[in-house]
Amino acid sequence: MKKFWIRKGLMMATFFIAAMLLFTLVVMALWNAILPAVIGVKTITYIQALGILVLTKILFGGFHGGWRGGRGHEWKQNMKEKWDTMTPEQREKFKSEWKNRCGGRWRMKMPDDSLDKTTGQQ
Repeated sequence: MKKFWIRKGLMMATFFIAAMLLFTLVVMALWNAILPAVIGVKTITYIQALGILVLTKILFGGFHGGWRGGRGHEWKQNMKEKWDTMTPEQREKFKSEWKNRCGGRWRMKMPDDSLDKTTGQQ
C-alpha cells in the first residue's frame, strides 16, 4: 500500500512539472509570436517566460493553496448568511453605506425607483 502512494506521488509530481514546462513553452511562443509585432517589445527566453508566469501568479493569483483559487465561495456564503439575518432596516442601512462608498455610477436601477416621481424622468 505504501508503494502505491509513493508511486502516485511521483506520477503527480512528474505530471505537474511536465505541465509547467509545457505551459511555459506556450507562453514563450505566444509572446514571441504576437507581442514583438504588435507593441514592439523584445522576444523572451524560456527562463523569462517562466519568470513571467511566476510573477503573474504572485500578482494576480496569490498563493491560497488548494485548487479552488482562494476563498471566493466562502466569502459569498458568509455574506449571504449575514444578509439573511439582517432586518429590513439593517439592509437599507447597509445598501446606503455602500452606495455612499461606491458612488452613484455603480448603483443598480431598480424597477420601482428608476423614474423620478416628480419629473417622470430617470
